[in-house]
Amino acid sequence: MKTIKKIGVFTSGGDSPGMNAAIRAVTRAALHRDLQVVGIRYGYQGLIENDMFEMSNTSVSNIIQRGGTILKSARSKDFMTPEGREKAARNMVKNGVDALVAIGGDGTFKGATIFNEEYKVPIIGIPGTIDNDLSGTDETIGYDTALNTALDAIDKIRDTADAHERMFIVEVMGRDAGFIALETGIAGGAELTLLPETLTRLEEVKTTLSQILEHKRRSTLVVVAEGDETGGAINLSQQLKQDFEKYDMRVCVLGHIQRGGNPTARDRVLASRLGAAAVNALFDGHTNVMVGVVNNNIKLTPLKSGWGKKKSIQSEMLELTKVLK
Repeated sequence: MKTIKKIGVFTSGGDSPGMNAAIRAVTRAALHRDLQVVGIRYGYQGLIENDMFEMSNTSVSNIIQRGGTILKSARSKDFMTPEGREKAARNMVKNGVDALVAIGGDGTFKGATIFNEEYKVPIIGIPGTIDNDLSGTDETIGYDTALNTALDAIDKIRDTADAHERMFIVEVMGRDAGFIALETGIAGGAELTLLPETLTRLEEVKTTLSQILEHKRRSTLVVVAEGDETGGAINLSQQLKQDFEKYDMRVCVLGHIQRGGNPTARDRVLASRLGAAAVNALFDGHTNVMVGVVNNNIKLTPLKSGWGKKKSIQSEMLELTKVLK
């Protein structure tokens, strides 16, 4: 692999709190090693459209605490085509960019894997997604913040549910992964938690709710991931309405508030560690790998393992939702 002198960094796919902290860490760790850094706006689309600019220490000043991403993000359909990737590769050569650091989730890493295979571009992935569904790291950047945002909302919902003795069905993000629903359900004291990873049978849901309501609890909270078989909170409430019409049932879809906000200390530290580790990995000759933290140690995992294999929900945690309902 040729000597790396200039690194390009970008964020791609869904944004997550802590991406700015990762951008900052990549930039400053690279400059510390006397490498040049360019920021690429709008992910892979920026590579295709040659939307790049040189970054300095001041470029990343005062961003560690900010949510979102200063480099913006996008999902590029053009990069899915051979023609788009060829144009991206030409722009890298044109700007003298020797390697890339890609911050994102499974779609980002899938694109990086293909790009590396076709053009041998040295690429390191940093896991930035609120879903926490990537193998090779205990947590992804943004997950802790999203979790705490959802929990704060659920705590507030519980207050009003208790005051009026209502049943609330709260939908959290998680189209393919139920980590947010699982942990907010446990931490928020939910009576029922529904996830994409487990088979949800409507009759069993009705039976469980009937048993809970028979105990005349002051409030009932159901947390459901958007990707659950029931079709989310609104669809679930419609399916339950006839059987539970005597109960005051309300629906709350938390939506994109889970993506925003200032990252927690945990996410800022994680992003800082992974950003610096990504630069170190490139400097040491690694490519086509994702940097993660496993048991509090930096670990390198092939990118394909990151997007090709989903992280599993722990059976112990699933059992906990049933025991503590």
